[in-house]
Amino acid sequence: MGLGKLLHHHEEHADAGGTIDHPRAYEVLASIGFLGGRRAAFTRLAAAAGPRAGDRVLDVGCGTGYLSRVLAPVVTADGHVTGLDPSPAMIEYAARRAPANCTYVVGVGEDPPFPDGSFDLVVSSLAVHHMPVEARPEAVRQMFRVLRPGGRLLVAEFRPPANRLARHLVGALSGPAMRHDLRDLLGSLVPDAGFEVESEGELPGLLSYVRATRP
Repeated sequence: MGLGKLLHHHEEHADAGGTIDHPRAYEVLASIGFLGGRRAAFTRLAAAAGPRAGDRVLDVGCGTGYLSRVLAPVVTADGHVTGLDPSPAMIEYAARRAPANCTYVVGVGEDPPFPDGSFDLVVSSLAVHHMPVEARPEAVRQMFRVLRPGGRLLVAEFRPPANRLARHLVGALSGPAMRHDLRDLLGSLVPDAGFEVESEGELPGLLSYVRATRP
């Protein structure tokens, strides 16, 4: 049994979805997985999202709040970052470490409890693969709904190593949910939800991302 499976609740295979309910163990595993480069990888990811001072940001599948805490000083005290995650344990962990301009809410990506056009920027990192496959299209549509016109989207996911042995080791650690390619995972979900895709890219730390805007 992989360490990733031990962290998850009700995840049997890559399409089933599930939550991570052990935040401290997740933080340890994440540090190992990024080989000490987690901060640098997420700083570059945050820069790719293009946050601006005063932005209202939604972090879908925020987990322990790591990315939201990187974004918080960039949007300044005039902005705000809201984290959304289905795991109460992760939300509790994130809330205890929240900067003044961050709040955290228990909820699922396919049914976020926010009005239309509430945010300037929506980000989601290493989260879509945890959603049940049938929920993913609605989750992306909801990202579109809660963005204002002209709002920006950045979705980042794990990029499996090219080396076969490395892929096997990652699979043993993470379980089947992270054995995917970003293009296979998102497919046409982003444009089908109404977004205009601006770019796709790769970052150190085995991350890939797609960046888009709401017309």
